Order: sequence, then C-alpha cells, then structure tokens
Amino acid sequence: MKEDFLHYVWKFQKLEVVDFYTSDDEKLHIKDQGSHNLNSGPDFFNAQIELDNQLWAGNVEIHIKSSDWYAHRHETDPAYDNVILHVVWEHDAEIFRKDGSTIPTFVIKKHIPKNTLERYKKLFSKEKKWINCENDFEAVDTFVIENWLERLYFERLQKKEAILLKELEDSQNHWESLLFRMLCKNFGLKVNGDSFFSIAKSVDFSVVNKCSQDLQDLEALLMGQAGLLDGEKEDGYFKTLKTKYDYLKHKFHLNNKNVITPKFFRLRPPNFPTLRLAQFAVVYFQQKNLFSKIISLQNAKDFQTLFNVCASDYWNTHYNFGISSKERKKQITKSFIDLLIINTVIPLKFCYARQQGRDVSEEILELAAEISSEENMIVSKFNSLKEISKNAYQSQALLQLKSEYCDKNRCLQCAVGNSIVGSERKIPEN
Repeated sequence: MKEDFLHYVWKFQKLEVVDFYTSDDEKLHIKDQGSHNLNSGPDFFNAQIELDNQLWAGNVEIHIKSSDWYAHRHETDPAYDNVILHVVWEHDAEIFRKDGSTIPTFVIKKHIPKNTLERYKKLFSKEKKWINCENDFEAVDTFVIENWLERLYFERLQKKEAILLKELEDSQNHWESLLFRMLCKNFGLKVNGDSFFSIAKSVDFSVVNKCSQDLQDLEALLMGQAGLLDGEKEDGYFKTLKTKYDYLKHKFHLNNKNVITPKFFRLRPPNFPTLRLAQFAVVYFQQKNLFSKIISLQNAKDFQTLFNVCASDYWNTHYNFGISSKERKKQITKSFIDLLIINTVIPLKFCYARQQGRDVSEEILELAAEISSEENMIVSKFNSLKEISKNAYQSQALLQLKSEYCDKNRCLQCAVGNSIVGSERKIPEN
C-alpha cells in the first residue's frame, strides 16, 4: 500500500456510502475533502468536516500508519498545527496537538470499495510490463485519453519553456540568438544535437549576422567552429572555406575549444554533420530576421516554405569534403522540417507568447495538429495498445506520459490510471 493511493481515494472520495466514524467513535461527515497540496505541508488544504455535528475547517494529513506522523516529525512543524483530521490505512498510535488535544483519526481502509482496491493492486502488480496499465489501456475511453494528451502536451511545452528561459538569459535576452542556438541544435538531431548546440554557443550572434551576408563566409564559420576544416585535403572547396575561416578566426578572435566534435559514425549520409551545417547556413543566408518570421507564421505549410532550402552547389555532388557522390540537390525534407517545427518553432512560439502575456494555446494546438504523428518506439508501442496518436501534439504528449508518469509509476496522478482504478468494469479473471 502506498500513500498516493490513499490520496487518490480521498481526493475523489472513492468511498462506500456508509456512516463514517473516527477511531474515537465520533460521527464523521465529510463536507469538503479540501484541495490537494503537491508541495510541502499537509496533504489537503481547506477541508471541511463535521464531527458529531460540530463543523471544523482546516487541513487533512494522510499516512499509511498513524505513527508516521511522528516518524515524519510533524509534531515539531507549525505547518501541521491546523490539521483537523488524520486519515490513515492503519491506526497504530494516538496523535496529539501541541496543546495535548487528540487529532481525530479516520481509518479509511474498511471504507474503500473492494473493486477499487483490487484494480489498484492489479495496476501495480509486480508482473513485468512495458507500462503498468498496458492490459487495460485499450479499454480506457478515447475521450479521456485525448483530453489527457492535450494537457500533457502543454505540460511538456512548459518543461521545454524552462530550458529556453535559461538559455535566453545566457543569450542576454536576445531572442534571435536563442533561436539560432536552438535551431542549430535541432539540425544536429539526436546524435549531433549537443555538438551543434556547442557550435552555436561558441560564436556571438553578432558575428553570425555579419557572416550571413555571404554564404561561404557563414559555411566557413560553422564548419570551422565544428572542427571540420582541420587538417589538409586536396579539395578546392575545402581549401576555400579553410582560408575564409582562418581569416574570420583572426578577425573575430574565435575559438572552438569547448565545441563537441560532431559524429559521422552510423549516420546515413543525408544526416552527416557537414551537410546539415551546410543546409543550416543557407537558412540563415536566405532568411533575415528569422525569429520575427517564425513568430508571425501560423500554419505548417508556411513553415515548410520557410525552411525549404537546398545546400550550396558543392553539396550536390558531396556529403563530405573530398568524397564525390551521385549528383543530387541536398534539399531539406518535409519530415525534417516537421521535426524543426515540433522541437524548435512551437516551443519558441509558446515561450515567447507566455513572456508577452499572451495565450496562444489554440494556435499551438492547431499547428501541431497539422503535423503527422512522430514515428518512434514509444509512440508505436502506445499505438499498438490503442490507436491513439494521429498528430504531433499527441505523439509529443505520449513521450511526456511515458517519461513523467508511466516510468515513474505516477499512475494515480494520470487520467488513464484514474480511469482504470475508478472503473466499474468487471475485473477479468486471470
């Protein structure tokens, strides 16, 4: 038995409708169970109860055993002075206030419906499963899941917002600089994301602005900071960029000592760091005031147009310096642009609007709903349990669900888990 189950039962009053009595045989009537407190202090604030027809208002504390009150040293904490009811699974000790009066104790164990308790035990059984509710997930009402996913999506965006605000401070509150860093990171995808982020942070954005007037200067800056122009190669374009980078390095006092070396190993050629940096350079060469454009655009089609660029002509026949390949324009694909919208554009639009005091929830949802669901192991597994992810906000929400709820056994803080434990469906025989 865990306290979070007792919190769930008390919060949603999943109790059999009978007369309630405290451990001292006082008749108990619960008028208001209070507001669930997820921070320090009593578990429920501002509850109202009647004890033998006497109205009490205050806080409620919940424990597995009454003696946990002393184990947690609540008797020394003023935050617990206003507790009017102690709700426990097992009553093994009397609990007293500082003035010596007894805190009423309600033993909840015998009032929990058998079906609710069995569902809880089944959900948290030790049987090895991908997620606790995988055997019941399909039966959960689709409306419940879809509403929960919408909430989880914004929870995920708020988590990303905290990261963005920290980076914004590091960028001296320069939104264009922040965009440059985050967009560069996401051009590196999972394998080279940290590397590309370190490249972007190694250069002041004012230098990027100056170099963006000439595509080769910008390519040289990015490739050079990445360490991709080190050494010597018998390749004319490599030599041109290296010469330009040596000049820029001297002019702007550049160094790349903190840059993480990008990886080529096990990457498909279209994701080679050389090619991704070349494409990234074209974006900043072609698009001035990119942040303002991103804030103003609202639909996926416009963003597809914005990022629809090809790497410079040299890359038509190369994926890396000095190694020729079959001629082909190296255009950014639609699926790659979708990832940029999901991981860069939307979080930045959300963060910027919140800083401006604007609510863009509907705009964000509509934009994310235009993009197809991501394809990864987690989303595929959820869809195998119940076909639920149809667009990008739902796939992002499922990632949040898995990492922040399923993996942490927070089933009773999850709408899906709540639905399963509180369901009236008959539990199937094993």
